[in-house]
Amino acid sequence: MYRISELAKRAGLARSTLLYYEKLGLLTGRRGDNGYRYYDDRDLQRLRLIQQLHAGNLSLRECKQILESGLDRQLLADRLAQLEEEIRAKTQARNLMQALLGDNPEGLRQFHQQLEILAPDAHTQWLRAEGLDETNALRLRWLSRDLYGHEEYMNDFLEIFNGLERHGPGTDHSTLWALSQVSPSPRRILDIGCGTGASAILLAQQSQARVIGLDNLEPSLNHMLTRARQLGLEQKLTACNGSMTALPFEPGSFDLLWSEASCYIIGFENALKQWRPLLEPGGYLVISDLVWLDEFADAQQLGRDDLEVKAFWQEGYPDMQRVSTRLMQAENAGYRPVAHRGVGPAGWQAYTAPLRKRLQSLSEKLADSPAVADLERELTILDRSEGRFDYQLMVLKRTD
Repeated sequence: MYRISELAKRAGLARSTLLYYEKLGLLTGRRGDNGYRYYDDRDLQRLRLIQQLHAGNLSLRECKQILESGLDRQLLADRLAQLEEEIRAKTQARNLMQALLGDNPEGLRQFHQQLEILAPDAHTQWLRAEGLDETNALRLRWLSRDLYGHEEYMNDFLEIFNGLERHGPGTDHSTLWALSQVSPSPRRILDIGCGTGASAILLAQQSQARVIGLDNLEPSLNHMLTRARQLGLEQKLTACNGSMTALPFEPGSFDLLWSEASCYIIGFENALKQWRPLLEPGGYLVISDLVWLDEFADAQQLGRDDLEVKAFWQEGYPDMQRVSTRLMQAENAGYRPVAHRGVGPAGWQAYTAPLRKRLQSLSEKLADSPAVADLERELTILDRSEGRFDYQLMVLKRTD
């Protein structure tokens, strides 16, 4: 026979717990002549059975029900589903903690990707609080997505693109087509996110305007200026190392803003809103963005390759839209669409062919580089662009 304190010690429970069990009817002590409660081995075994059931996520009242009426399979199934959900949530929490500690790179990338969908502004603020300047915060959001491996990733990324004429799809032909839609001929042009100056140099050659190429990559700007000097354009083309989120110019400074394959960095609608004040009344914005083609967006059934393409862009550019949506957004932001067209296969080839060649030349040196892996995956998807997606070049006129 055991007194309640002895039973509690054998069961590894507190005396107050056993009193609570008695109150619920899970345990019944027998009173001795001296008024003390006494228990035997059957009570101890019953307690151990209750402990096992309780450890299976069953409440004490449910344990009592099972002991008195037998197993309830629906109750057990419900508790199993609840337990599995708790395990999933705990596993997710564990993976997040590992990611934030730098022990789970893929989990950290997924974390950054989700933040871009759910809370992009808060994402940037947090990265700034982690000590990144605005440029590197934007690069991390769109490129490395790795708080701990960002510097190494960007070193590889910049080495890959160093000297490449184009950092995005497009051709001289499409640039000149867009310029031909601007009337009268522009006098002051700002090329936002100019990269190595493929468009800026052509605009300086083919117009009477003074052109400023703005980018936050110093090597790209130096490449542009070197080419400008070689072509005798140094008086017409200048460089500005700056951020597209805080353009250092007065309102109405330009009659043409140009941005090919770069506005996604701050978001298409944000670009329309933030850049519009820089245009004089009636000025133009030429901007390109990645869009779904209607025949793909309207497809009732998607094949395996289609689903892979869709998943890639939902991860890489979740705000991707049709061109009709982008044109409507432009109208809502105070622009009149003048003309638009896709860069087509030639525009993709001008970007992908040199990039693929560069990756092959660096395959041994950067064999384990995440930047290389990301770009190789991107090239695989870009090879499937036909009929699915394209870069659309849009000519917009400011309305007042």
